[in-house]
Amino acid sequence: MDWQKGERSQNVEVDSGGDGDGGGPRFGGGRGLGIGGIVILAILGMVFFKDPTALLSQTGGGGQVSAPTGQPAQVDPQQKDFVSAILGSTEKTWGDIFAANRRTYTEPKLELFSGGVNTACGGASSATGPFYCPGDQKVYLDLAFFSELENRFHASGDFARAYVIAHEVGHHVQKLLGVFDQVDQMRRQGSRMEGADGLSVRQELQADCFAGVWGNRSQQRLQWLKPGDIESALNAATVIGDDALQKQAQGRVVPDSFTHGTSAQRVKWFRVGFDSGDVARCNTFAGTP
Repeated sequence: MDWQKGERSQNVEVDSGGDGDGGGPRFGGGRGLGIGGIVILAILGMVFFKDPTALLSQTGGGGQVSAPTGQPAQVDPQQKDFVSAILGSTEKTWGDIFAANRRTYTEPKLELFSGGVNTACGGASSATGPFYCPGDQKVYLDLAFFSELENRFHASGDFARAYVIAHEVGHHVQKLLGVFDQVDQMRRQGSRMEGADGLSVRQELQADCFAGVWGNRSQQRLQWLKPGDIESALNAATVIGDDALQKQAQGRVVPDSFTHGTSAQRVKWFRVGFDSGDVARCNTFAGTP
């Protein structure tokens, strides 16, 4: 992937460490988790989550979050430039799509951190993986994750890493389109969150589809993909399906606990977005996901 062709974003921040506001953000206070808990916990696990329930232990089931002890992020300049190029290309892609529909795209910030970070969604550690927080409309990324992506999941390549960022930005697009509010309303009406047909899976698959739309539009504009790049992204989508991760971790698959979708589903919806470049094709909430 010739990522150097990408437009550079001015929205990449580097965490300076420390404890943020010191008091720690809250997950919904005494009103329960709601959209600020159940859905966000799934999102905080995001694409390559290890244990999203770890966030529950940080919150004590919905109370005050103990902010992790952060440290100044150690950022390689070339890695930061890569992130800036990918984020910049998502800004151009979604800015154009929103403008074509007479809407304004609000660009998210992307914060690079090391070890732990304080967010409007609570404190999170590197073990959480990359994630998007709708509370502050930021993407959070510990660059050490890219090494884990290659070493643990055997998913290498610049386009695989770009897919991670594009997926998180896909959640930001959902925030702007009102998907978060719609999911919360459906949850309150009794719709199931977890499971192979749950709302959490459908929301994650839509973000995969949005990442595919970005891949299509950015390729049309920049012609920056090389042979093998698409396969690297599809491989990343494969190795982080719920079924693949559960089989790796516990030797068996439990569909009732799915939150992100199977490997086949994640590949399918990324391809739907990439092959079509059409946001309208990304309605994962209709029919069988």
